[in-house]
Amino acid sequence: MSINTLKTLLQKGIVITDGAMATELEKRGVATDSALWSATAMQSQPAAITAVHQSYFAAGAQIATTNTYQANVPAFVQAGIPAAQARQLIQKAVTLANQARDDYAAHHADFQGVVAGSIGPYGAYLADGSEYTGKYQLDAVAYQAFHRERLQLITQVGVDVLALETMPNFEEVQALVNLVTTEFPAQPYWVSFSIENPTTLCDGTALAAAARWVAQQPNVVAVGVNCTRLENIEPALKTLRAAVKIPLIVYPNSGDEYDPITKTWQPKADSQPYASFVPSWVAAGAGVVGGCCRTTPADIAAAAKLVAG
Repeated sequence: MSINTLKTLLQKGIVITDGAMATELEKRGVATDSALWSATAMQSQPAAITAVHQSYFAAGAQIATTNTYQANVPAFVQAGIPAAQARQLIQKAVTLANQARDDYAAHHADFQGVVAGSIGPYGAYLADGSEYTGKYQLDAVAYQAFHRERLQLITQVGVDVLALETMPNFEEVQALVNLVTTEFPAQPYWVSFSIENPTTLCDGTALAAAARWVAQQPNVVAVGVNCTRLENIEPALKTLRAAVKIPLIVYPNSGDEYDPITKTWQPKADSQPYASFVPSWVAAGAGVVGGCCRTTPADIAAAAKLVAG
């Protein structure tokens, strides 16, 4: 696949990305209650990862996001997995996504699929919910040192685009984007923020200001928000569209709510269905639409149908 495939798809219309990985792995018997979260499946049940990717393609997704959000060498080492094996597992996740895309394309002549290499924030490595607060602080050199090896491993195997996602801390975003543009200058990427509300990142940075900075950087394909409430997306899109002209990407959580104390998801009784929000996102300027935590292939199928209609 050309590294410009996502740009090509965006020129044709709204692009559908995938939904949650962990939820679907749990349905296939994978335990995700450790600090490694869904990354445990690379070692225990890699076939389940492939099945999840394929289920989203079948639902209408055009993007498969690699199962590497929580996968970094220090996290694997802390879990008792040797560093050499950890590197192999990270690259295996990329290979699985590429193979799932290629296998689906082999049986669907008009299909154009994109593999996005997921890069979660430093806060995800802390495994304490920091990706929802941004309350951590390293200098730029330390942020880059943390992210460099995973970027090297993912890009060595090859992805169409990098997904710098669930980013709550603007200083980390600046350090990470500068690392990508300096050391991986041919690699397209998108940046998706973790937000406190539709105008503000979790660390207090104005969403509009952060988006404007990102939009000025080389090789950025899209900017947006993910891993937030469904109700936040339309106003966040309006904030973003007023600030930047590049494509906007949104992939919120389902209507379920996360309890950080019990680390469990609970259904919200008065939540509206995911699909009911999609038309408003399209009207507000979304260029890429998908799902994050607890969203399913059924949600993505509904989004794809609404966008096609």
